[in-house]
Order: sequence, then C-alpha cells, then structure tokens
Amino acid sequence: MLMIFQVDVMVRLHQFTRLIRSIISLVMFNISPKQIKPNLSQRLLLNIANFMSYYFLVIDHIRIIMNTKRNIYKTAEHPFAQYVRILGKGKTGSRSLSYEEAYQAFSMILKDEVLDVQLGAFLMLLRVKEESVDELAGFVQATRDQLNFESLDVDLDWSSYAGKRKHYPWFILAALTLAHHGYKIVMHGASGHTINRVYTEQVLEYLGYPICHNQQEVKQQLEQHHFAYLPLETISPILSDLISLRNVMGLRSPIHTLARLINPFNAKATLQAIFHPAYRSSHQQTAFRLGYKNSAVIKGEGGEFERNPDAKTLICGIKNGELYEHELPKLTPDRSPIEEELDLAVFKAVWLGEQTHEYGEMAVIETMGIALYTMDAVNSYGEAMTKAKELWESRLS
Repeated sequence: MLMIFQVDVMVRLHQFTRLIRSIISLVMFNISPKQIKPNLSQRLLLNIANFMSYYFLVIDHIRIIMNTKRNIYKTAEHPFAQYVRILGKGKTGSRSLSYEEAYQAFSMILKDEVLDVQLGAFLMLLRVKEESVDELAGFVQATRDQLNFESLDVDLDWSSYAGKRKHYPWFILAALTLAHHGYKIVMHGASGHTINRVYTEQVLEYLGYPICHNQQEVKQQLEQHHFAYLPLETISPILSDLISLRNVMGLRSPIHTLARLINPFNAKATLQAIFHPAYRSSHQQTAFRLGYKNSAVIKGEGGEFERNPDAKTLICGIKNGELYEHELPKLTPDRSPIEEELDLAVFKAVWLGEQTHEYGEMAVIETMGIALYTMDAVNSYGEAMTKAKELWESRLS
C-alpha cells in the first residue's frame, strides 16, 4: 500500500512539474489570458485545483503515519520488545535468549515485523554480550526454515564473508582445485560490507566464474564445474541488508556469524572461519547443535577459511558426528610479508601455473588438506596434506 502511495505521489509531482513549466512558458512569452484557448485555460485551472487538493491529502496522510508511529505502542507493548528486554535488562537482570526465544525473535526479523530501532538495539546488545550457542542455533534454524531451496548433492559448503586485505584469497584456489578434481562445492558470501577489502565475488568474476542467482543456476554450475558461488543477497535479501549495516553501526553484528552456518543446500560437510578465537568453539558447538555431521572451524587468515602458514592453526571440528580438536603446526620460521597490492593478475598467474608464490601455495595446500579431512576423503591430516599437494600439482591436467 505504501509503495503504491509513493508511486502515486511521484506521478502527481511529475504532472505538477509539467503544469508549472506551462505557466512559465505563458509568462515568458507574455501571453495574456485572453490569448489562451478556453479549453487550455480550463485545463490549467483544473490541474491546479486537483494538485492542491492532492497536496492537502498527502499532508493528512503523512500526519496520520507520524501519529500512528508515535502513538500505537503507548497502550500496548510491541511483540518484539520482550526480546530486547531479555538482553538489555542490566548486569543482573539480563540473560541470553533460549533456543526457542532466539528462533522466534529472528523469525520476526526475517518477516520484517520489527521496528528499526528495535533491530539496532537487539543486534548491538548481542554484539556486546556475544551470542550464545542456543542463540546462534535458533537464529540459523529460523533462517534455514524460511529458505526456498531444496537439498542438493553437495560435498562441501564453504562460507566466505570476510574479504581479504593483507594476502590474496588463496582459499579460493583451494576450493577451485578440489572442484577441478570432482568434489562438489558451494561457496556463499557477501561483498562490500567492509571497506578496503577484496571479496570472493569479484575474484571469481575476474577468473571467469559466473555468480549464481537461483538454485537452478547452482545446479547447472555444479554439473558443469563442480563449483557454484551464491551471494547472500540471493539466499536471503533481508540478511544481506542486515550484514550491510556494518558501515552504519561501525561494528560487525551476529549476522556475520550466523550467515556462515546457513548451509543452504544441506551439504555433507561445512567450513566456517572466524577472526576472533573466542568464536571458534561457539561455531563448532552451534554446528553440532544444528545436526551437522562433518564440520571444521578455524581462525582463518583475514577471517576467511584459509590456513595461515605463519601460525599454529587450531581446528575445532566435527567428524562423523563426533566433536574433536586438532592443531596444525606453524610452517614458516618468520612472518611472511604482506602484499603491497592485491593484483589479481598475479593471483591468476599462480592459478594458471605461470608464476609461483611460496606463501600462497602453502596456504592453498594446507587449506585444501583441512577440507579433504572434513569431507572424510582421507583418514588423517597427514594423508590429507599429501593428497592436497598432489591435487594442487595436477590441477592443470
């Protein structure tokens, strides 16, 4: 209804603009009222009268909207207020949401049943408190229950929501190498929510890989290339809008966390990366609570699922329904230099075998090894790294 009203206002304004132009033309050419044809004069007067009556109608409508927004909750509480109150009732009175409360609260957000001021308060209270496993699981399940996707034959769900700033996105080459060797991978992510980063979507387009915009395109890409990338905007436009609030709020919100856990096509295994180590266990526990049988969470380079050879890497995983932890050792004696510029031509040259990159190729192989173990394609991490090296070296065959 509001959209129709807005369109009608635009049409009326356009008509009024034409009317004013006509009057100005008459004045400029010194045309007296006697020289105006009777039907034109009547039409001008009628249009002026119509517009003025419509103007007052618009003013009345705006007044009604403002009064409604101001007064509607003076005598009755908004249904979403209870969830803000639970989180924000002070040091001793506040608590985390239960799974059921989190599910209901996020269902309301996804259905656009929440006021903007409530949404901002809710997301920032969660950010300050740090979301619990029950909250995350409730949010993710509410999202999954409102998706319009069918389950597909996918080996690995790979989330990519951080973007890269210091190093190339070597994890993309790990995923593409696995796909080249027949593993079916769906990657999903969001672009542009944090300034000065290179995002997966633009890198894939540079390499010549299409971006999918519906499930049919995902199926086609999996059949043809064993790899498909789907933007968050396609998965859930509302979540895409919420994650874009990063530059409005000045902070990341729980959306950055839950989006990584969506697994829209029910892949057999999932990969999630975190930037802050404290989130590693909550991701693992949430995946377990959601019933995911094979999963891996790491503190990835730049927040993406990419093994950093310059540091030890603790993997918090799920293997055939069982929780586990495994630490991979540091591989380099000193910290590798960051890139002065992320020149995608250099990145593509490494992919095509036209150039080498010691740090990058280590990151690709190690990341691929974690993915292979998570997919249950090997029995140990040692075997995983050996196989990953073989796959990388044979990627051009």
